Amino acid sequence: MKRRLAICTIVCYLGALFYGVASYAVGFKVNHSPAMYFFVWDMFSGWAAYEERLKIIGESEDGNFYQLSPPPWGDYQPFSDLSRHNYDSHSNHAGAVAANTLRHTQHEPMRRVYVVQEVWSKKFNLPDELWADRYPEPKDPHIYYHLRQIRDSSGNLIQNRSTWYGHQNQMALRDNPRLIQDIHKGKPMFQVNPLNRGRDAGAGGRNAVP
Repeated sequence: MKRRLAICTIVCYLGALFYGVASYAVGFKVNHSPAMYFFVWDMFSGWAAYEERLKIIGESEDGNFYQLSPPPWGDYQPFSDLSRHNYDSHSNHAGAVAANTLRHTQHEPMRRVYVVQEVWSKKFNLPDELWADRYPEPKDPHIYYHLRQIRDSSGNLIQNRSTWYGHQNQMALRDNPRLIQDIHKGKPMFQVNPLNRGRDAGAGGRNAVP
């Protein structure tokens, strides 16, 4: 009886792992249930070494700039002290957030809305006393600003650029002569992941400056 129970446990465990790997490989219900977190093979792939915040900024026709999120009537922080719009990693709802603020405030006529990524290394989140114990150099965080999207005054998308991470990957590829040579040798006939189609459209622009 114990032998059969052990075999059944092993089969169920390996079967669950195989299902997780196979579903992730073909993109079948990967985010269907939080339980998939325990079975997908790269469940830690989303962890990055950089901290990120989103800035939603409106530019008026007179050239003045306004912070559109959080709105002036108060901030909504669903978890900890992080504003809600920062959880929108793909900036899908930045236009709606900006349009809502503009709709309920008095302001000059707006020309553009900019979505800017603010990125810095997570090691700079250490408290000063822990930093002093771990690193010999003084704590001097360097922040990167990257223009992510350009929208009109109604929140409609005008230009969508790659993320700061994607932009860094592109620069690394362009700085590698061997990879550039391999790229010119041939291109694949098919896009493997349809979700990536057009994701980097409009990419290659210069970084926004602080």
